[in-house]
Amino acid sequence: MQTLNELPQVRGTLTPDRPLADLTWMRVGGPADVLFQPADLDDLSAFLAALDPAVSVFPMGVGSNLIVRDGGIPGVVIRLGRGFNGIDIADGQVTAGAAALDAHVARKAAEAGLDLTFLRTIPGTIGGAVRMNAGCYGAYMADVLAAVTYVQRDGTVVTVAPDALNLSYRNSVLPDGAVIVSARMAPPKGDADALAARMAEQLQKRDDTQPTKDRTAGSTFRNPAGLSSTGRADDVHDLKAWKVIDNADMRGATIGGAVMNTKHSNFLTNAGGATAADLEDLGEAVRKKVYATQGIDLQWEIMRVGRRTGEDTAK
Repeated sequence: MQTLNELPQVRGTLTPDRPLADLTWMRVGGPADVLFQPADLDDLSAFLAALDPAVSVFPMGVGSNLIVRDGGIPGVVIRLGRGFNGIDIADGQVTAGAAALDAHVARKAAEAGLDLTFLRTIPGTIGGAVRMNAGCYGAYMADVLAAVTYVQRDGTVVTVAPDALNLSYRNSVLPDGAVIVSARMAPPKGDADALAARMAEQLQKRDDTQPTKDRTAGSTFRNPAGLSSTGRADDVHDLKAWKVIDNADMRGATIGGAVMNTKHSNFLTNAGGATAADLEDLGEAVRKKVYATQGIDLQWEIMRVGRRTGEDTAK
């Protein structure tokens, strides 16, 4: 890994050995070798172009769907901020920076009579929503995306149609090291007051059924069945992750400070003092029990990145 003095010059901020726990909703994990917060698109592009190709790059949003392992993340973690959170609405389309919060984009769109209400209850940013093809209430990013702009690992800025991302359920395909910087969406139109009322109803339903005040990273596992190749869930035959977790008698299960939330069992929770290892080990214990009792192979929805404690820090 290049030393800080050997890294490309930037107008943004480079911070070595930056702890990441306070940047994630779970509040766990080790440091980034280097955290880069670019000033703007040109700063990001120039940095990646000049960075040693052997140095790994990990784009990080607000850490709402992420476990950073206790040994930290090797290479450079890139976190977009103020220069990437703009929202522009024109001609029935919404263009949002990758750092714009999903909820903020949904509210702004609704005020303009454009329906992105499904984003209102999704924690995180537009960059993460694109990468994970986020969705709920029967709507997904794949339904509204018109174009995505990202910076390739060599610094080249590329704008592509959504088909290029091969969007599927909770997944997209992007080149290694690519950093999403903005997305253009073409949502359906709606009445502004009706859209606002729908979002208020969705928020109330979420607060009634999910542990929104606890330290979680959203849904832990993907729903295991009833998924089509388009990334949409089959409402008739869909099998819910929480249900198979309950069937395995793992609601309320604990390891260290980690617990499968008693309010909603598909929410892995830091109940206090959990390590990243506690959380990941409990998730794996749930997967093992569900497979043993029901033959269902649960897949993680939360992204887990970095090194476990004791792994080679040179990796």
